Amino acid sequence: MLLPLYQIDAFTDTLFAGNPAAVCPLSEWLPADTMQAIAAENNLAETAFFVPRDGQEGEYEIRWFTPAVEVELCGHATLASAHVLLRHLNFKSDALTFHSKSGPLRVSRHESGRLTLDFPSRPPQPLDVVPEGLIAGLGATPQQVLAGPDLVALFDSAEEVTSLQPNQAALLQVPYRGVIATAPGSGEVDFVSRFFGPRVGVPEDPVTGSAHTTLVPYWAERLGKTELRARQVSPRGGDLWCELRQDRVLISGYAVTYLKGEIEIG
Repeated sequence: MLLPLYQIDAFTDTLFAGNPAAVCPLSEWLPADTMQAIAAENNLAETAFFVPRDGQEGEYEIRWFTPAVEVELCGHATLASAHVLLRHLNFKSDALTFHSKSGPLRVSRHESGRLTLDFPSRPPQPLDVVPEGLIAGLGATPQQVLAGPDLVALFDSAEEVTSLQPNQAALLQVPYRGVIATAPGSGEVDFVSRFFGPRVGVPEDPVTGSAHTTLVPYWAERLGKTELRARQVSPRGGDLWCELRQDRVLISGYAVTYLKGEIEIG
């Protein structure tokens, strides 16, 4: 069996930056253990698989796998999947919908070339007790810790976030999907972040769309604005244009193709 495979750099307009995702378009679902094995072989933060919904043009089912586990929401691999449909599979409309375990996720294309994800807003809440392993894992003490689907560690400056040298073994003790370190930005950038997810097999994710479903509502309230420019300051780096619309977060970015090929499985 030959399966198409694309590798897309998401949240960047330049190769070798942003977050690489593998994308496998399917006509029907493979067994979950086969998809997990493919994701482990790809060894990228995420591999996305999607299949068309019967009789529903522009509607797809989507699933995402890290090298270790299936996850319920992924931004950059959704952006990459939309890029594959629009750039390589001749999808003609400027809007499509992926159906996932996190509900329907709409993606639209704009004249700028950016793709916009329409995701649920998942605002964080304050934590009274800092979870074990966080400070040792980050090697620094945040000014405040919040909790959503991921743990959010707030710092005073972008330099503090950029200079973090995480201890992945210690971060494994933190009982959340991942740990987001974030701080105010400067110039055109409203805030910066990094994302560490050793519990899901991703020591550091280059650009994490799903993390911004938590970051955007926090920074929108703190900064008193609903349109925000964000940068993930991982070694690869990535840029996101974000907007809070009530209970939804719009996350926009570019994507570029790195690789087109085939997977051969027995």
